[in-house]
Amino acid sequence: MSKPRATPDAPRRSNRVRAVADLVPDVGRVAFRKFGFIQSAVLSRWSEIVGERYAGVSSPESIRFPRGERSNGVLSLVVQGAHAPMMQHIAPEIVDRVNRFFGYPAVARVAIRQGEVTRSAKPAAPLPAAPIPAELGDSLRAIVDPELRAVLEGLAAGVAAPVLKLGKID
Repeated sequence: MSKPRATPDAPRRSNRVRAVADLVPDVGRVAFRKFGFIQSAVLSRWSEIVGERYAGVSSPESIRFPRGERSNGVLSLVVQGAHAPMMQHIAPEIVDRVNRFFGYPAVARVAIRQGEVTRSAKPAAPLPAAPIPAELGDSLRAIVDPELRAVLEGLAAGVAAPVLKLGKID
């Protein structure tokens, strides 16, 4: 008895191990699309898009597009009670910033709903685990962004750690 052969149009399976991090963006993308977000980055980078002042009192809820289109959508925001009139006045600026983020006219108007906005605290920048060699540390001083510098220092320490251990002879 012979094995059944896969048809050419059937998807190929790979019997390799895949990291969970490789699968999570696909799962997240499906969930965000179900609730109206075509990019989860709008939700995760809201404070960068509108600024800390407005991100503290508002949160994007969804983006709804006309049927069959991916432009001229309606951005739904949840805004803390007393801040709704202020957000209504700056709605054109929010539309401009979101469209600049997308790179095309994705949003045409903003719909505001009053409600509770919960903000999570920003995670602290990671501290380097091991001392960084001087030749690596000097090149990182020119980086202005403290979060990026901390991540790169951690990476440099991780790369340098095996080298430092190999150099020591007990």
